[in-house]
Amino acid sequence: LIEMGYDMETGRIDISEHPFTAGNHDDVRITLRYDEKDLRTALFSAIHEGGHALYEQGFKRKNYFTPLAEYVSLGIHESQSRMYENIIGRSRSFWEWQYPILKEKFPSLKKMSLDEFHRLINHIIQSPIRVEADEVTYSLHIVIRFMIEKDLMEDKLSVDEVPQVWNELYGKYLDLEPESESLGCLQDIHWSM
Repeated sequence: LIEMGYDMETGRIDISEHPFTAGNHDDVRITLRYDEKDLRTALFSAIHEGGHALYEQGFKRKNYFTPLAEYVSLGIHESQSRMYENIIGRSRSFWEWQYPILKEKFPSLKKMSLDEFHRLINHIIQSPIRVEADEVTYSLHIVIRFMIEKDLMEDKLSVDEVPQVWNELYGKYLDLEPESESLGCLQDIHWSM
């Protein structure tokens, strides 16, 4: 993250169940999740949340506490984090630069070539968890949320019906059935926003 431009003097990194970024100006904190069996979880939550943090840390000091130093929308905020995560973070050129550093930190990667690693981080596999979804199916997670949110806002769906509809839509569009609500409609902190 530091090499991406994240300023540790005005931020910090912690662990949480669902990664998020909080704060603004001179105090932009991020949290990450990790899986001891899959390095990609930590890598891509770090790059994604780093994108959020860089957006917040990118405002000019002279504009602090004015509308010029506030994010435009959650959509723009998310576009910045997704750009870092998927356009930059899954690119070969990024890993040509970072993979030697990663191999130093994780000796178990020493025998894996850059080509093998690049294929591994761009592997298409369905996941019930949005933040662990691959680049292709991630957008379907967003479409499903939009459909549910639209129906909620138009009073076509009650909050009590969300888990059932969520599971139906995940079955229809992703061929997945979440094992629990924490892997389904309760996985995301964004509903309240």
